[in-house]
Formats: sequence, structure tokens, C-alpha cells
Amino acid sequence: MKVYTLNEYLRDTYGEKIYKLAIDAGFTCPNRDGTVGTGGCTFCSEGGSGDFARRLVKDYSDNEVAAIIESGKEHLAGKYHGNRFIAYFQAYTNTYAPVEKLRDLYRAFLNRDEIAGLSIGTRPDCLPDDVIALLDELQKEYPDKFIWIELGLQSANEETARRINRGYANDVFEKAMSELASIGIKTVIHVIIGLPGEGKEDVLETVRFVSKYKPFGVKLQLLHVLKGTALEREYNEGKFEVLSMDEYLDILEACLEELPEGTVVHRMTGDGPKRILVAPMWSADKKKVINAVNKMISGGD
Repeated sequence: MKVYTLNEYLRDTYGEKIYKLAIDAGFTCPNRDGTVGTGGCTFCSEGGSGDFARRLVKDYSDNEVAAIIESGKEHLAGKYHGNRFIAYFQAYTNTYAPVEKLRDLYRAFLNRDEIAGLSIGTRPDCLPDDVIALLDELQKEYPDKFIWIELGLQSANEETARRINRGYANDVFEKAMSELASIGIKTVIHVIIGLPGEGKEDVLETVRFVSKYKPFGVKLQLLHVLKGTALEREYNEGKFEVLSMDEYLDILEACLEELPEGTVVHRMTGDGPKRILVAPMWSADKKKVINAVNKMISGGD
């Protein structure tokens, strides 16, 4: 099976591997502050899916941005010796702020030579006209850098979306995809495999739904049950079961076969923080999971 991974894309496009620096810019989410809902998506941890992210604690000054980058370099020193990074705004909703604040944040990183581009995690209901205009403005202002928008669809099944408290309907996602495409912004769509109530065919329907829009990339993520989440309560009450590794690999393989040719696969598994991981515990052995995924892709025995 041929899978076009993010590492391959970066080497093909930029001639080198470029690592992401996961950043918590201090935002919240409309699904937490009462604008759309409270509590967030049922699977989302207190860290807003940014449990490994580095926190911007003061402002967007040159010194603080430089410190974030240096921290990333130190963390990756044992496995990466390159000079460029992707600023990945991961935690919570990273377009959910006044556009002036967003402009200052994004420019603070785009102005750094070490930053090859931005990957901005957000929700499709947090892309108003002024944010779309800002993204268009910035990609014209920084033609040698890239800007990607990561959207957490998770499932195209509206019933599942309500169960996980996603807080928006599919037509909101569709509108966001159309508007981002109109200004040439690349999108990376998140899909979770193993959501409560979903079987293999449900996940494949989500992948087919996403594929209609021919996104730049996808992230295929195993569902993790994390401590302190609404999902943990459901799990402890026996309302759903998590996937075994074999079940996950079977669904993952089928998903990969559904993707349009040339789609960049940014993730095929993912790992939850061990200190708050409730299930599935097999996912805590990251090396074993990665080896199993690679074996599945290569068709090895």
C-alpha cells in the first residue's frame, strides 16, 4: 500500500524533514466558554488536545517566541538537527480571538527564519470573514512560508457529532472548506477512529465525506479515553468499548485505501499522555504501535 506521509511531503517540497513545535497560545474554545456549549468535546482533555504543547505565557515578543523555538530545539536535539520548524498552534481553538490578536500571534512566528510555516488547529465554526481575510493577507505577505488550517471534524455522522458534543453541524464544516479553498489555504482534516457507537463502515463514510473535498492532508487518530473527560465517565459506565490494536489496524487500512491519491497522511495513530491515559492501554506502547502500522502498510507478515 502506498501512503504519502507528511515526512515524505516535506522532503519532496522543502528538501528536508521539518518538525512541528506544538504551541499552546492561551486560547479557549466556544464549546467550553458557553458560546456554543460547555465542557468541550467529550474526548477532549483539560489541556484542549494540547497536552504536549509549549505554552506562550506572556506575550508574542521576540524573546518569548525565540524561547519557544529554543525549547523545541533542545527537546528534539537527539533526533533532529535541522534549522526549520512548523509552528503548530495545537491547544484549543486557535482562530478564536480578535483578528488583531491573531495577526500579532501569527506574524510573531512567521517573522522568524526558523519557522517554515504555520499549522493552525481550529474549528470550522471559528472562521469568520475577518479571519478568512487575515489568512489571505498573511499568505500574500509571506509567500515563502505556508499556512495550513487543521479542522477537527472527527466524524461526519451527525448523531455521533451530537454524542461527542462537537457543537456544529456538517454544513458548517462544508462552508469552512469552501471558504478556505477560495483563498488557496491548505486544510488538514482530523478523523477519530473508534468513537462511541461507530463501527468500521461509519468511519469509512467519514473518510469518503472528507475525500469529496480533496483536502491537502488528513490525520487518522485512534480514540483515547483520558482521565477527567466526559468520555471517561461513559467508558467507566460501560457505554462503549475501545478498539483492540488489530481492530484499529483493520479500520485504518481501509481508511487509507479510501483516500484520494496524493492526500498527505499527517498521522496514522497518535498517543495520549500516559499519566492520564485510561484506554486503550495498548496504545501506550508507541514503538509497538508504530511498528505494527508500518508492517500493515508494507504488507509484511
